[in-house]
Amino acid sequence: MVSYLAALAVIALALSVLMAGAWVVQQRTGNSGWVDTIWTFSVGLVGAASSLWPLENTSPNARQWLVAALVAVWSLRLGMHIAVRTAGISDDPRYAAFATEWGLAAPRRMFVFLQNQALGSVPLVFAIFVAAHFPQTGLRLQDYLGAIILALGIAGEALADSQLKQFRETPGHQGQVCDAGLWRWSRHPNYFFEWLGWLAYPVIALSPHYAWGWASLLAPAFMYWILVYVTGIPPLEAQMLRSRGERYRDYQSRTSIFFPLPPR
Repeated sequence: MVSYLAALAVIALALSVLMAGAWVVQQRTGNSGWVDTIWTFSVGLVGAASSLWPLENTSPNARQWLVAALVAVWSLRLGMHIAVRTAGISDDPRYAAFATEWGLAAPRRMFVFLQNQALGSVPLVFAIFVAAHFPQTGLRLQDYLGAIILALGIAGEALADSQLKQFRETPGHQGQVCDAGLWRWSRHPNYFFEWLGWLAYPVIALSPHYAWGWASLLAPAFMYWILVYVTGIPPLEAQMLRSRGERYRDYQSRTSIFFPLPPR
């Protein structure tokens, strides 16, 4: 009990410090896109480290190494993708809209916003921790199934990102709305597959004999709420309506907002 609470406290402190660093980078560069890059690497770093956190002075077992590897691969893939995208822009339009709304209070409000983001990331990393520390040393079918789910999430998100990049780089598509490939079935397939990947940790952690495992459900629940209702879809769709207008409204009318479904 004490070890789990101690790990929870360390996770929260580490994320707070790292997101304070993200605020410094954002203030000095003026490019808010680095915030998401640093957040992704921070969750990956703290998640992998917490997976290998020793309990009862024992060495990390196969499950701990598996979970650490899974979160590391996720973090590196997504973090590098966001970093490349950020290097090619002057600022992230979502955060730029917040800065305009906040006015002179923008630096202070951004710091508070990022600390709230750090706090909100605690359930995600704690889900990784409890999955890694399932009280059984040998790998089970659940562990392999969780790894497959996360692999599907990573692959699906990478495919969606690639299709969007290819669409944007095709001559004549400037100002158009991407509705090819996965984007024909969902307006935000990258977000869907990101959420799907977080289901891996409950699959690994849930068991009637492991009370802490239920905490892993917070990860997909919180990620769904963030993506669908807070910092994911709402500001992005508002920005797309400003830049694409009726073209995007037409896309909205026939395409599922999140879960991939046949277009209407």
